[in-house]
Amino acid sequence: MTFRSGRPKGAACLSGSAPSKTTTSTTKRDSALQPAKSRIQKQIDPFAKFENLRENGAAFTAPGPADTIDQDTASVRSELSDLGIGFAGWTLNTFVDNELGNAARSTIANQQYVGQNPTFSTVNSMIVTYDLARFGIPDGQIVVGAEHQYWTWKSAGPDRLGLNAISYYQTFFDRKIELKMGYLRNQHEFAGAGEKVFGPSSKMLFQAGMSNNWAPTPALNLKYNFDDRLYNKLSIQRSLSPAGQYMHVSENPTGLNWSTRDAGTLLLDEICYKNKPTPGVPETWLRAGAGFNNSSYTDLQHPTQPTAKANSVYYVAADRQFWQSAVHDSASRGIYGGFSAMYAPPDLNRASQYYELRLYAKGLFDSRPTDQMSLVVNNTIWSHFAVDAALAKEQLAHRDSTAISGQYTAHLAPGIYATVGLTYINHPTSITYTPQTGHALNIFLSTSVFF
Repeated sequence: MTFRSGRPKGAACLSGSAPSKTTTSTTKRDSALQPAKSRIQKQIDPFAKFENLRENGAAFTAPGPADTIDQDTASVRSELSDLGIGFAGWTLNTFVDNELGNAARSTIANQQYVGQNPTFSTVNSMIVTYDLARFGIPDGQIVVGAEHQYWTWKSAGPDRLGLNAISYYQTFFDRKIELKMGYLRNQHEFAGAGEKVFGPSSKMLFQAGMSNNWAPTPALNLKYNFDDRLYNKLSIQRSLSPAGQYMHVSENPTGLNWSTRDAGTLLLDEICYKNKPTPGVPETWLRAGAGFNNSSYTDLQHPTQPTAKANSVYYVAADRQFWQSAVHDSASRGIYGGFSAMYAPPDLNRASQYYELRLYAKGLFDSRPTDQMSLVVNNTIWSHFAVDAALAKEQLAHRDSTAISGQYTAHLAPGIYATVGLTYINHPTSITYTPQTGHALNIFLSTSVFF
C-alpha cells in the first residue's frame, strides 16, 4: 500500500508555478514516514483478532492459532471468529518403556507402573469457545470441550470418551474479579499443575480431589486481582472420588454425572504472584495454596472401619528466571529454576509428602528459539501407616520414591512438538515392590499436535 499526503494529485502547485516551500517539506516528510508505516504494518499480528476467543481464566491453555497446523487455512478460523466462535484442538501421544534388563515384564493386567511393559497412550481434545462480549458481557465466554483417551495400561487412564469442559466466564469491576463456573479442569487453574516441564507434583492434588483434563467436575472459581501480578483464587469444587482417579473415571467415564460415590466438596485457595518477563526484568512466579475436602476417605490406620474422614493438602512453589538469553527479541527465553513442596496427612493419603527441584530452559539456542529442556529431581514420601501395614504383612515396602528426569522438547513446525526424555526411578511402584521392580530407567517419547 502507498501512503499519500492527502492532497489531490497535481494540486501541489499551480500551472507555471514552482512548488511552494511548504509543499516541498510536506512531501519530504511523507516520504520519510513511508518506511516507518510499512514497518508498523509488518508488525501487525494477523492472529491478534483471535486472542479474545482463546479460553479465558486458565493459567495454561493450548498454543494460539499462529502455532497450529491449520492456522487460518481457507479462512475457516476467520469465518468462525466473525460469528464469535473459536476452537483449539490437540492430540498428545506418548510411549514409555523401561530400558533396564530386570524390568520384570508382566501381563498388562498385572502391570504395576508406567513403563514396566511398553506403555502407549493417546489423549485427544477439542475446546470450542463462544464470545459473549459482543452482547455487552465483560470478557464473557462460554466453553464446551470433549476428550478421548486410550491407554494400553488401563490403570494409568483408564480409557474414556467424554466431557472435557463446560464453563461460563466473565469479569467484574474492570477485571478486578474473575468468575468461572461449570464443569472445570482445575489442573489448569492451580499450582502450575498443568505446566508440562514440571514433574508429577499434580498427583498430590489429584489425590486430594482436584479435577483435571480427564476428570472435570462441577466447580465455581473466583479470582481477585490485587494488580496485574498478585491475585487470590478460590474454588468450590465437587471432589474426585476419594477412592482415586481410576475409580472416578470408571464410575463416570463421560464426566457428566454430578458426583461419584463418597465424593464431597473440595475447597481450594491459592495466593499467587507472577510477573511477565520483560527486557531486563526476569520472571518470578510464587504460589501457595491449601485444599480441604469433606469427602469420606479411608483411615489408613484403621482401613477396615467405615470411610468417614475429611482430607486436606498444602503446597508452596516458586520459579525464577535466572538469565535472559534474548533480552530484546524475546524476554521469556532463558534459564529458569524452581521448587515445589506438598504435604497431605499420612493417615488419609498414600503419598504424604512431595518435593521437587527443577532446572529448565526456554529457547536457549538462537537456532531453536522455541525449544524447551528440563532437568527435574523429585522425591515422594509414602504414608508411614501404609508402609507399616505392608511390612506387617511381610511384604517388601519402601518409604519413598526418587526420580531424576531429563527432557527435551523440539518445536518442529507450527503446531507440532516432539519430546524425548529419560527418567531414572528408584522404586517406581507405589509402596510395595519386588526385587525386580526396585528400579526403572524409562525412555519417554511423545508428540503433540495442535490445530
